[in-house]
Amino acid sequence: MDNLSIVLRIKSIKTEAPDTKSFVLESVESKPLVYKSGQFLTLLFKHNNGEEVRRSYSISSSPLLSEPLTITVKKIPNGEFSRKLVDHAKEGDLLNSIGASGLFVLPDSYDRHLLFCFLAAGSGITPIFSQIKSILYGSENSVILIYSNKNAFSTIFLNEILRLKDVFKERFMLELLFSESAPLTEGRLSQGVLDQLAQKYNLYKDDHILFYLCGPNAYMRMINIKLRAEGVRSDHIKKELFIVDAPLYQLPEPPERKAYPVTIHYKGETFTIQVKYPISILETAKKHGKALPYSCETGQCGTCAAICSTGNVWMRYNEVLGEHALAEGYVLTCTGYPIGGPVELTI
Repeated sequence: MDNLSIVLRIKSIKTEAPDTKSFVLESVESKPLVYKSGQFLTLLFKHNNGEEVRRSYSISSSPLLSEPLTITVKKIPNGEFSRKLVDHAKEGDLLNSIGASGLFVLPDSYDRHLLFCFLAAGSGITPIFSQIKSILYGSENSVILIYSNKNAFSTIFLNEILRLKDVFKERFMLELLFSESAPLTEGRLSQGVLDQLAQKYNLYKDDHILFYLCGPNAYMRMINIKLRAEGVRSDHIKKELFIVDAPLYQLPEPPERKAYPVTIHYKGETFTIQVKYPISILETAKKHGKALPYSCETGQCGTCAAICSTGNVWMRYNEVLGEHALAEGYVLTCTGYPIGGPVELTI
């Protein structure tokens, strides 16, 4: 593990569903870990051969409510490390992390008339649960949650969400969809069901709505296509990807392949590396022994994001940075390459 990692101790464990558990964590250094609602923790594991592997798990606690830091993990098929956590982790175990990251967050400030519409499926509720608590307890804004599951028994945080509905009757609109307990055309979110809900809540025509999507990639793709087709602005739609998919199209080639110096500022250290396609900025830094934040390495999570203050970075793939983030100078180092001259980045 590198010297930038944070050691966390499992304080307690709670079963949320047959295949899902929440882990309450505390810092061994007694220094609280700073995070925002909607972010995730990247944990560091090692294979038996000593190779380091990174896995990210969404935070379900709300920093606004001073809740203890909690991640919620669903055991996935062939998921080596999610199985280790759900089946074998126990209180007192130590976990190594590079901290919290992710761009699936709430605006730093927002008008009281802004409406938040969350669409979650399965364990996609995890980051959204944190966000909903922060909005309801920390503002006067209203929230719509459209939450899809197979049945009530497998629904993560169901009782907690129903309690929130009781407390915030006027500001929290809840739609629970169970595919196994209703006709398929009613219990599973489709474009038709989304149209019905959009009519009920005026989702397509109100420009004061922000949409947050988290669930299987095909689920989010369907919703995103529908919202965009109905005229919802792209910067009003945020998505959080849990599963890294291969791109649906052949990735482009860079406009040039020259080597340029990239200067990186990270946690008080400044260093310069020569980067040339096809070796990305992140991969080049790793080859030079520099420990930078990353997780998916495919342009889909945002852990490696940096701000470019000098020069231009061409990204081969970007699934996470929206128009606003790009305008602020954010780039992804895992799929990024310098073009046209020297580049300077701050992480």
